[in-house]
Amino acid sequence: MRKTRLMTIAGLAAVAALTLTACAGGDSDAPGGEVADEVTLEGSPTYDAMVERGSVNVGIREDQPGLGVLDAATGERSGFDVDIANWIAASLGFEPDQINYTAVPSANREQAIINGDIDYMVGTYSITDSRKEQIDFAGPYFVTGQSLLVRTDSDIAGPDDLSPETTVCSVTGSTPIQNIRDSYPDVPTTEFDTYSLCVEALVQGQVDAVTTDAAILLGYAAAQPEEIKVVGEPFSVEEYGIGLPKGDDALRGFINDLLEDNPETWQEIFDANLGASGTEIDQPEVDRY
Repeated sequence: MRKTRLMTIAGLAAVAALTLTACAGGDSDAPGGEVADEVTLEGSPTYDAMVERGSVNVGIREDQPGLGVLDAATGERSGFDVDIANWIAASLGFEPDQINYTAVPSANREQAIINGDIDYMVGTYSITDSRKEQIDFAGPYFVTGQSLLVRTDSDIAGPDDLSPETTVCSVTGSTPIQNIRDSYPDVPTTEFDTYSLCVEALVQGQVDAVTTDAAILLGYAAAQPEEIKVVGEPFSVEEYGIGLPKGDDALRGFINDLLEDNPETWQEIFDANLGASGTEIDQPEVDRY
């Protein structure tokens, strides 16, 4: 049985600092990039649509260092989530040039899946009961925890320092912003479509903290260490899953089998993107629900 451990803040900081130059995804030589010659997957309307189309449409994030980033200069995508998405596509028999990426804001992820705009979503997508009412998830494939990003001169050391005088920012429709509202109802909140806009507002003094998963925040902190920092220890457990159309049990089972039967590939992808710091984290067990 594979155990799951949350990274400490110190370990995640080392990871983030070393992942800003992670290798690009969409490469057949990357971990998990070997394209399957034959695929046996019956009863999946999503997969049938991919085959008929001749390509796979993947929902991704492109503003999260170490997890999902788009290099505007080169057009290359990199990060742990990108390589997981490409591994799934390769295992379904698709070449790198048959993968179409769509950057999907947090608030639009369920609807993009329901509308058929994307075949699956891999982008720091926390598994929640409310989301499972609309879509299905394979995984989880990664576990992290919610934290706070503040300015370096801030007195905020953790969530207990939040007050009606402090404004917290996160992306629209995200789990972390709802957690703040539920646990700290007197704390004002602000929402943007992307975390980068929240970070910009933080640096400019328009908000007092940004909240989301520690793995994401530390990437931003590593890019501007003189301006912003991550404080406290993670105060939630967030399980990242692959978002899928509701009822496509065949595709969900295929991806869960892929994760469960190939821990060495998961580890290679982790090591290539997040492992250079030496921080230990195990692949989580998939949830067959």
